[in-house]
Amino acid sequence: MTRSIWWAAGGAALSACTLAMAQAGGGATGNDELRQEVMAVERAFARTMADRDHRAFAEFIADEAVFFSGPAPLRGKEQVVAWWGRFYQGPRAPFSWAPEEVEVLASGALALSSGPVHDADGRPIGRFTSVWRLEAPGRWRIVFDKGSPACDCPGR
Repeated sequence: MTRSIWWAAGGAALSACTLAMAQAGGGATGNDELRQEVMAVERAFARTMADRDHRAFAEFIADEAVFFSGPAPLRGKEQVVAWWGRFYQGPRAPFSWAPEEVEVLASGALALSSGPVHDADGRPIGRFTSVWRLEAPGRWRIVFDKGSPACDCPGR
C-alpha cells in the first residue's frame, strides 16, 4: 500500500519534474535523478518478496511483460503473475534481490536495472536484469526480466 501512495504522491511529482528535465536537455542531472527513481522503484519491487505481498508484485508488471523465469518465456502480466505466485507462498522469502546498476535512456522512457540475487540465507545465487518502461509520471513497470546463475569466475 505504501508503494501505491508513493507513486500517487511524491513519485508522480518527482517523475514529472525529472522527465521534463531529461526531455528538455537537463543533461546528467535529469538522468541521474531518473536513475535514482528507478533504483527506488526496483527496491520497492524487491520489497514485495520480503513482505510476501504477491498483489503488490503484480502492480509492477507491465501488461505485455516478458519474463524468462521458467522453461519457456512467460508472456503477459497474467502469465507472469500466476507463475511467480509460487515464490510468494509461505512465511519466508525463498530469495531476494537488489539493484546495483541502473541506466536510463536519455528520453527517460526506458531503464535497465541489474544486480545480485541471494537465497533465503543471503548467499549469492544469481543476477537479474530488468527493463523498465515509464508508463505515466512516477509509474515504472517492468517489461523484460531475466535472471542468470551466479558466476563463479576468477577475478570477479
